[in-house]
Amino acid sequence: MTPQPGAQSAASRRDHIEDQLGAHNYHPLDVVLARGSGVWVYDVDGRKYLDCLAAYSAVNQGHCHPRILAAMTEQAQKLTLTSRAFRHDQMAGFYEDLARLTGAHKILPMNSGAEAVETAIKAVRKWGYEVRGVPEGEAEIIVCANNFHGRTLGIVGFSTDPDAFGHYGPFAPGFKVVPFGDFDAFNDAISDRTVAFLVEPIQGEAGVVMPPPGYFSRVRQRCTERGITLILDEIQTGLGRTGKLLAEEHEGIEADVTLIGKALSGGFYPVSAVLSNADVLGVFQPGQHGSTFGGNPLACAIARAALRVLTEEGMIENAAAVGAHFLERLRALPGPVREVRGRGLMLAVELEPDAGGARLWCERLQARGLLVKDTHGHTLRLSPPLIVTRDEVDWACDQLAAVLSAA
Repeated sequence: MTPQPGAQSAASRRDHIEDQLGAHNYHPLDVVLARGSGVWVYDVDGRKYLDCLAAYSAVNQGHCHPRILAAMTEQAQKLTLTSRAFRHDQMAGFYEDLARLTGAHKILPMNSGAEAVETAIKAVRKWGYEVRGVPEGEAEIIVCANNFHGRTLGIVGFSTDPDAFGHYGPFAPGFKVVPFGDFDAFNDAISDRTVAFLVEPIQGEAGVVMPPPGYFSRVRQRCTERGITLILDEIQTGLGRTGKLLAEEHEGIEADVTLIGKALSGGFYPVSAVLSNADVLGVFQPGQHGSTFGGNPLACAIARAALRVLTEEGMIENAAAVGAHFLERLRALPGPVREVRGRGLMLAVELEPDAGGARLWCERLQARGLLVKDTHGHTLRLSPPLIVTRDEVDWACDQLAAVLSAA
């Protein structure tokens, strides 16, 4: 039978338009989401799914949290953007709230996480030349293999993932790559020109890779001894994801520079920030770095509400308690499970290499109403909003057990 005009479904037409007009830089699951509330999202046909990705931890507070929505709506009717050419009435409160929570002495607001990383790299190089006395153009920054700090040209130049750096060079020099969690390799890479160590507390995109116990305590001590700036990229791990406000708290250390983003806005708007001791960000003078949208009134109002929600509604404590239960349930899963790892509500299930690839299992879980993200071929990432309940975690684990036991 010849299809009649208009017979093509709205869903297939939408997919066709996306494939035809959109750059193919993502490979999403075949679900088209239309709305969300709390830990649940709904597709265009009204089907309900438990979101176990939370937009890579940007939606820690849950989808469309009413308090953040109210703050955004109120501010959007007053003043949205001034640029930093003028002061505005939301900035001081934003600084005070972040400083009170984190102990930061200097704060530089940006938009995306990658912008925060680039800002830190610029600042620490300038600090190295002007404060440490490193010869101009010779500053070195140590980074880790399998890192993920963003996708800008400067950042992918020190990635070890061929998909990230392949055919994008030439790249800026000045980076040394060492294995994540290997203190001896880090120590051996230090030279008189080392100005910083840029590292994730837990490597999220690499598959929720955990450092060995005591690793960051040793790193912190060595950085202090050698006058090296420790930069912790907490864009995914920070703001409650691991059961602490910042993941650094698990080893009782403080970074010299901390990078946050994603959940800083609760998923409503791009907001990031560089938090620093006074020395590193103190090197910037007017005109030397900036952003038209960074720290705008709308961003500050949203971020202040997102921080209040996170701390006042017990989300960090919930991440610790429910995350421990989630980890226990995951470790009891049947089927082709090679390893389970994580902290708080930042978890991963690594499957056996012969299990058919994690993407296959994400598709099977989607059919049961559970949205999970695959990474690095064989790993399922599980990071629901921090408001997820024990019962919801149990339901998610039941779905996982059902599909894995059928392997």
